Amino acid sequence: MTALEVVRAHYAASDRGDLDGMLAPLAPDATWTEAAGSTYGGTYIGPDAIRANVFHRIGADWASFTVTVADLFDAGDVVVALGNYTGVHRATGKGMTARFTHIWRVADGRVASFEQVADTALILAAES
Repeated sequence: MTALEVVRAHYAASDRGDLDGMLAPLAPDATWTEAAGSTYGGTYIGPDAIRANVFHRIGADWASFTVTVADLFDAGDVVVALGNYTGVHRATGKGMTARFTHIWRVADGRVASFEQVADTALILAAES
């Protein structure tokens, strides 16, 4: 699979609500960086840490949370996604829409790293 196909497969699994499918293309030592200043900010290594520190926490905190990709840019082993997050926070009942950029690095058909750049102020506003 090309890097673009790997990233598309991740987003397709996300659209299906298939967490195992989302994590399947990650290398065992993949790094996943959530934007500094966000509730989940930091870098997590490996699918188990990513599952626990990102996806399980999002599922617990948000009554609804969607990732809508508007554009995917293919740069060989690097893929950049632009889009929006939308969601309703469980504790506050507040909704949000926040812009994101995802930077994916793929090696040997596996995700080596992911970095999120997001409008964390809009996300945090819904959490408080």
